[in-house]
Amino acid sequence: MNDLDYSDRSDFEDADRGFVAALSPAVVRSDDGRVVWDGDAYAFLDGDCPANVHPSLWRQSQLCGKQGLFEVTTGIYQVRNLDLSNMTLVEGDEGVIVIDPLISAETAAAALALYREHRGDRPVTGLIYTHSHGDHFGGSRGVLPHGHPPVPVIAPAGFLEHAVAENVYAGGAMTRRAVYMYGAELSKGPAGHIGAGLGTTTSKGTITLVPPTVDITRTGQEETVDGVRIVFQMTPGTEAPSEMNFYFPDRRALCMAENATHTMHNILTLRGALVRDPRIWAHYLGETITLFGDRAEVAFASHHWPTWGRDRIIEHLAGQRDMWAYLHDQTLRLTNQGLTGAEIAERIELPPAIANRWANRGYYGSVSHNVKAIYQRYMGWFDGNPAHLWEHPPVEQAQRFAADYGGVPALIAKGEEYAASGDLRFAATLLGHAVFAAPGDSLAKQALASVYEKLGFGAENGTWRNFYLMGAQELRGKVAHTALKTTNPEMAMALTVDMLIDSLAIRIDGPSAWDKRLTMTWNVTDEGRTWHLLLSNGALTYRSTDTAPRTGAPAPAADLALTLTKAQLLAVLAGEGLDDVQAQGDPEVFATLVSLLDTPDPDFAIVTP
Repeated sequence: MNDLDYSDRSDFEDADRGFVAALSPAVVRSDDGRVVWDGDAYAFLDGDCPANVHPSLWRQSQLCGKQGLFEVTTGIYQVRNLDLSNMTLVEGDEGVIVIDPLISAETAAAALALYREHRGDRPVTGLIYTHSHGDHFGGSRGVLPHGHPPVPVIAPAGFLEHAVAENVYAGGAMTRRAVYMYGAELSKGPAGHIGAGLGTTTSKGTITLVPPTVDITRTGQEETVDGVRIVFQMTPGTEAPSEMNFYFPDRRALCMAENATHTMHNILTLRGALVRDPRIWAHYLGETITLFGDRAEVAFASHHWPTWGRDRIIEHLAGQRDMWAYLHDQTLRLTNQGLTGAEIAERIELPPAIANRWANRGYYGSVSHNVKAIYQRYMGWFDGNPAHLWEHPPVEQAQRFAADYGGVPALIAKGEEYAASGDLRFAATLLGHAVFAAPGDSLAKQALASVYEKLGFGAENGTWRNFYLMGAQELRGKVAHTALKTTNPEMAMALTVDMLIDSLAIRIDGPSAWDKRLTMTWNVTDEGRTWHLLLSNGALTYRSTDTAPRTGAPAPAADLALTLTKAQLLAVLAGEGLDDVQAQGDPEVFATLVSLLDTPDPDFAIVTP
C-alpha cells in the first residue's frame, strides 16, 4: 500500500468526465413504494477516510459512488451508480440501443428516464447483453416492458443456458451468498457498508429477462442495429461462460463488457460461480489489443468509468492481461512444485508494476482467493493430503476442538488471546469452532463478531469487508433476508421447457422419492414438441420429441398426459391446478411429483450451523 500513488487523480478526472446530470434524489422505489436503490445513503463518502476503512477501498468507493448520466463520446452515454452495473445507451438513427439494463426493472426504468430527460424521448430500438450475469440483464423489462414493439435482443452464444444455470439452478445458494458479498443489507456508513469494489451494491427490485433474438457466434461478426455498426469479439470463459466485447467503428468506441474494469476481478466469486479461466482471459485481452487497440479512442465497460486515448487504453488492457497471465502461470508453477492452493496464496505477490496500478488492486477479486480458484480449476477441492480426504463436517469438527481445548469457554478464551495478539485469522478459526460447537453461546458469537468486524475494517477488498461485516451482523442477531428473487414469473417465462424440467429435477427430494416411479407426457402445443418425463430411483429425467410429424396422434402411454401451452404449463407449475388443461390419466401423478419437491431456504445459515 505504501507504493500506491494517492496523488494520482486521473481516475477521478475520468470518472467525472462527460457528466450531464445526476438523479436527484437518488432513490428508486418499486410500485408498492419499497426502496430498491438509495444512492443518497452514501453521501458520507464525500468525507476523509476514517480509521475503520482501508484507504485504498475508500478511494475506490468514492469513485464508484459518482452517480448520473455521462457522455462517453458522441452518441454514447452511460448511467452509472443506479445499480451495481452501468447502463450504456447508444444513439441510432431512430432511437437508442441499450447495453446491459442493470439488475432490476425499477432501476433500469429510472436510468432510461434520466437519459430521456436530457436526450429526448427516444424509443428503445435494440438491447444488447454483454454476458450472462444477472446484473446485465435483470432490468430488461424496465426498458422493454410487456407490449413493447419487437426489437433485436443481442447476446453471445450460450447466454440463456448460462444465465439460467447461474440464476435458477443454483440461484438460491448464490443469491443467499450474494447478500453477504454485496452487503446491501448492512447499515450505510464508515462502520458498515461503503461499497463492493465493482460498484456500490446491488439493487433490490424485480429481476426480469427478455430472451435474446440474435446470437453472436464468432469473432468478427458484424451487426447493424438502428443504423449503428457493431463488430463483435467472442470471449467465452473469461469473466462469464458466455461473454463478448464489441467495437463501434463509426464512434471509435470499444465496449469491454466486464473483461477489463478498474479492479482485479474474480476467478471465482465469493457468492459462487463456475471457476473462470485466467489463461484464456489473458489471451482474449491480448486479442482485443490486436483487433481494436490501434483504432479505439475510448474504452468503456459494464462497471466503473471509461478510459480515453489509444495509449492509455492499450496500457489498461495490457496491465490486466499481464495480471491474469502472471497469476495463472505462477500458480501452476508452484502447483507443480507440490504446493497447495492455500500455500500458494500466501506466497504469490504480483510484480510491483502490475500491483501498483490502481486498476489491478484487489477491490473485488483478490490475489488470495483468485490463486486458490486457479488451483481449484486444475486440481479440484482435494489438496492431496490424506488427512483432508475424509474430514469431519464443521459441527463435528468443532465439537472435537472444543473438547480438546477443555470446553467451549476455554476455546473462546484462547481465541480471544489470539485476537489480542493480532492474529485475527487464527482467532476467527478458533472462535468459529466455538460457535459451531455451541451455537447458543452468546459469548462465542460476540467474540467472533468482534474479530470479523476487525478483519472487515482492515480489508482492501470490498467483498471481503462485506462478508466479514455481514457475518458479524448475523452473529449479533440481525439476520439479513434475501431481497432479490431469481425464481419469479418473469424469469420463468424466459426459460425453455427443458430448463423448467431441469429446475424441477434439482428440487426433487431424492430419499423421499427412492421408491416412487411415475411417468408424464407434456405436449406443449405452442412449442411443437412433447416432453416425456420419468421419475425413478429418486431422479427425474426426460427426453423430448418433435410432435409435428404426429399431429393429431394420441400422446404416448404415460401415467398422466398433459396437452397445454407453455403459459398454461407455467401456471400449472405455479400451483394453479389442472382444471384448464387437457389431461389424460391419473391427475394424482402430478400431485405426487409436486409433493416430492424440496423448498429452497433463501435465508439459510452461513456463520452458524
